Amino acid sequence: MRILFVGDVVGRAGRTAISEYLPGMIRDWALDLVVVNGENSAGGFGITEAIYQEFLDAGADAVTLGNHSWDQREALVFIERAPRLIRPANFPKGTPGRGAALIDTKSGKRALVINAMGRVFMTPFDDPFAAINHELEACPLGAAADAIVVDFHCEASSEKQGIGFFCDGRASLVVGTHTHVPTADHQILSGGTGYMTDAGMTGDYDSIIGMQKEEPLRRFTSGIPSGRFEPALGTATLSGVAVETDDTTGLALRIAPVRIGGRLEEAMPGFWMP
Repeated sequence: MRILFVGDVVGRAGRTAISEYLPGMIRDWALDLVVVNGENSAGGFGITEAIYQEFLDAGADAVTLGNHSWDQREALVFIERAPRLIRPANFPKGTPGRGAALIDTKSGKRALVINAMGRVFMTPFDDPFAAINHELEACPLGAAADAIVVDFHCEASSEKQGIGFFCDGRASLVVGTHTHVPTADHQILSGGTGYMTDAGMTGDYDSIIGMQKEEPLRRFTSGIPSGRFEPALGTATLSGVAVETDDTTGLALRIAPVRIGGRLEEAMPGFWMP
């Protein structure tokens, strides 16, 4: 199975990159499954129903969230009628929506997509290891799902690595989101799980993690907020990770970073290029 995971989409610039690049990537690379993290897509904070639909129309099969899940209050309501929108599984009991979804892929196979949120330097929600383990045991790779993608929305690289090894051999891909900076450690772990500490953001990198530089710099230098954070408006880089899995086991065979457009050096999955 050919899987593309797209890192945090930030604001209008990120959404423009999705609409501009994603349909062609799906066509040219014959992608089976596309997962997009959309928790910063509405002005940098949260997601709306219209944006969720925009991602699906561009070819996304699932949209994951994170700590900004409810910044747009409408998400608390529309998530119940959005079966491909997945919020962290370790949110408290009774939270609207779902933390995992079994998705029908473009090729007719089934993929489990799990979203969870870290606790180190973040809100101490329920144990993400237990939440992810529950989903993996309920829908095992190779038995109930042809592929499993885990989006771990987390600040600390150590916690992300811990989740990677915890899931090794039980998931096709474990990828970190949230820090908005792509890491260079894409690899296949010893048990066969593809792993990358952070997929980076799909946004304008002439920014401070996707936001216009002036207000963050003012707060860093003075400690005094004087306005809202606003998404940077320049040309975005679509950042993510590509994985090809074994049709029998669902484990990863090949992995590569993806970066298209904008300021960062381009990176493509050479194993899918003609």
